[in-house]
Amino acid sequence: MTTQTPTPTTRPTILIVEDDANLRMGLRDNLRDEGYDVTDAPSAKDAAPHLASRAFDLLILDVMLPGEDGYSFCRRLRAEGVKSMVLMLTARSLEDDLVRGFEAGAQDYLTKPYRLRELLARVQALVRRAGTAPPQVVTFGAFTLDLGRRAVLRADGSEVDLTRTEFDLLAFLLRHRDRALPRGEILDAVWGRDVVVDPRTVDNFVSNLKKKLGWTSTSGFTIHTLRGVGYRMEVLSGGPS
Repeated sequence: MTTQTPTPTTRPTILIVEDDANLRMGLRDNLRDEGYDVTDAPSAKDAAPHLASRAFDLLILDVMLPGEDGYSFCRRLRAEGVKSMVLMLTARSLEDDLVRGFEAGAQDYLTKPYRLRELLARVQALVRRAGTAPPQVVTFGAFTLDLGRRAVLRADGSEVDLTRTEFDLLAFLLRHRDRALPRGEILDAVWGRDVVVDPRTVDNFVSNLKKKLGWTSTSGFTIHTLRGVGYRMEVLSGGPS
């Protein structure tokens, strides 16, 4: 395998190696929604052609892979000079397993079942260490959301006064725009799974967001109410910058 180092790109590149098809596709779709360029494979053998043809900023490796396991695969990649960051996923949380992962060359280790918010935070930290980061600025209509500054700006540069939760909700809707988002998924992502919140709280916050953004039918974006489900944000003009 040719030795490669990650090349800075607009969209960080991630390779997922996970044999569970449902987990692999779910993780792939969530990471793509976050703005990453994602490739996936069910085994080390299937991942090899991808690694030979391009460099990745981050590899997400399941430990219990068919054929060559994640530990062995990671060690071999390091021996071949692959410099990508590595996040290992496993159902085992014993200290010996964690040490084994780090000794194989992984930078981080996450046990299953994991919380999506925690995984996304770890992924973001690792791709930042690799020299890239997911898109930090999103435009929607006449507004700009700056994730780095945690600010929403109008076209004239003035800032929209949002609470922390309002900002997190807007950022989540924008990252997952054009997707139907159930209230439960929104609550887990924005408020956290450990927080007990009435699902209708989402409705109140969406209503407040629209008021603070002065939403009208000509605003260039809309947050559709999906009766009995949740919400879907659609940006009619503007996008990631």
